[in-house]
Amino acid sequence: MKDANSIILLALARLLRPIVRILLRNKVSYKTFEEVARQVFVEVADEHFGVTGRKQTNSRISVVTGLSRKEVLRIKRLSPLEDRDLADQFHRAARVVSAWTSETDFMDAQGNPKTLPFDGPTNSFSALVERYSGDVPARAMLDELAAAGVVEADFNRQITLKRRSYVPSGDDTQMLRLLGTDVGDLANTIVHNFSVPADQSRFQLKVAYDNLPEDGLAHFHNMVSERGYEVLVDFDKYLRQQDRDTNPSVKGRGKVRAGVGIYYFQEQQEDAL
Repeated sequence: MKDANSIILLALARLLRPIVRILLRNKVSYKTFEEVARQVFVEVADEHFGVTGRKQTNSRISVVTGLSRKEVLRIKRLSPLEDRDLADQFHRAARVVSAWTSETDFMDAQGNPKTLPFDGPTNSFSALVERYSGDVPARAMLDELAAAGVVEADFNRQITLKRRSYVPSGDDTQMLRLLGTDVGDLANTIVHNFSVPADQSRFQLKVAYDNLPEDGLAHFHNMVSERGYEVLVDFDKYLRQQDRDTNPSVKGRGKVRAGVGIYYFQEQQEDAL
């Protein structure tokens, strides 16, 4: 039976393989990866692995990480590895599309998204963007959604929604930002569930089988896309009503980021018939 460290290392290898493919594709060397890893080790040890009741020290971080005290000091002098706006552009665009497909001001009598004029104080694309994306200019949001194939504008500046969800396809920069946030969100949920009693765990479920013929997977993928979208629309409506950015009247303590993700996965098995 494998010990805990062996299982962790095998899990790490599985996690790293797709990430390394992305790094190599984007010409990120091992040396660069190692430098980022060193900095993350120091930042996490500094924040989460101190001794209760004592001030965190470089010596303690050195013991926890296996790095020398000189190296810990060097790394702590670097700028923090953070980008508070890492996925902000994505989330703002996603909120705009979500509201367009669920808010009555921007839908017709049949419940379909209206074609919107670009300008106008109400029921326009500019009004939609102002209401649901904060201070992003409507022109910039239009360019972003058009580049992703989500909207189409005619010569009269009438904006039509072509897709009911926003994924920055074809944009490596935005997709890499999603790698940082979405994989990080899942990993944080798994880590949380490791460290709390069962009655305090966060929702984390999946279904998977490993001896499936390829023939039926297209239908299953469509099923996931359609039903998953419907579920997420319901979740989005609830969260939007609770979010202070879109509903300033909401009261309560603290400032929390929360959500849910649904994704489809598929990989070829080596011993497939």
